[in-house]
Amino acid sequence: MRPTIAVMPLVDDERESLWMLPGYMDALREAGAVPFMPALTTDDDEIQQIFAMCDGLLMTGGHDVDPQRYGEQPRFDNIMCSTARDTMELALLHLALVHDKPVFGICRGLQIMNVVCGGTLYQDLPSEFDSDVDHHQRPPYDRPVHDIHIEAGTPLAAGLGVDDLAVNSYHHQAIRVLGEGLVPMAISEDGLVEAIDRPENTYFRAVQWHPEFLYTVDGPSRRLFRSFVAACARQSAEPSYGRSGVCRR
Repeated sequence: MRPTIAVMPLVDDERESLWMLPGYMDALREAGAVPFMPALTTDDDEIQQIFAMCDGLLMTGGHDVDPQRYGEQPRFDNIMCSTARDTMELALLHLALVHDKPVFGICRGLQIMNVVCGGTLYQDLPSEFDSDVDHHQRPPYDRPVHDIHIEAGTPLAAGLGVDDLAVNSYHHQAIRVLGEGLVPMAISEDGLVEAIDRPENTYFRAVQWHPEFLYTVDGPSRRLFRSFVAACARQSAEPSYGRSGVCRR
């Protein structure tokens, strides 16, 4: 049986709706999973049930993480947050850390995974981080715009088999202070953390770029999704939780 993966819903504030990019779903299906998008909820019982229904969590892109979640006040007018989404995802991530359930994060996913482990973020890169690297490209998004260096000895290096990689990029927040227990797996040309791992957990990894736009034309992107789905398949076959990975601020 294929592993099931809960894909965090994207939120359209203007239309008061939830939506999903096909690339997330299609990349997971191509890798051998059955993905589903749960409702956006802050109800603890519903969150517990969503967690029980899946073998892994895909933390998607989208809204900014509210700076108050890492002890700061918003400093810029362009910060767009979803309180309900932050609440739901942080609760699911806490459960995943405690029960060692696989998690893969993309863009915002990397950022909120850093926050749940006590890390902080640049609230707005153009305002707080001086760089000539394009971290907020224009469409189309299925093309690389800058390079990253993959750290030797990390799962990312082992899985991709390369030292450097050209990636796409669409974000204005990024990791400032790395969260507890997290290890950087890739660094951008200008020094930003572009991928993370938490070795204490079986699979708690994330990237800052967008493989969901690249996977149809890019082998490394496909390998990222296949690695995650393989971890979820192992979770499905052996649903015992032997590790504890609670992050506390």
